[in-house]
Amino acid sequence: MNKLLIYDEYIRLCDALKLCGEAETGGMAKLMILNGDVTVNDEICKMKGKKLRAGDRFAFDGIEYLIVQ
Repeated sequence: MNKLLIYDEYIRLCDALKLCGEAETGGMAKLMILNGDVTVNDEICKMKGKKLRAGDRFAFDGIEYLIVQ
């Protein structure tokens, strides 16, 4: 599992996908989410503005990330 370090209280899911390199652009990240290709805490998430906080996990294409602060 990869760790994604954030310095604020939360990060939006679409921004997290860009930060970890899974999406090249915000538009690409939004499409990935709306297509149901991304899970948050083991559930498909279609909310592009979903707030991720320390301890949350998200995954795309079999690669999982843990939000840490």
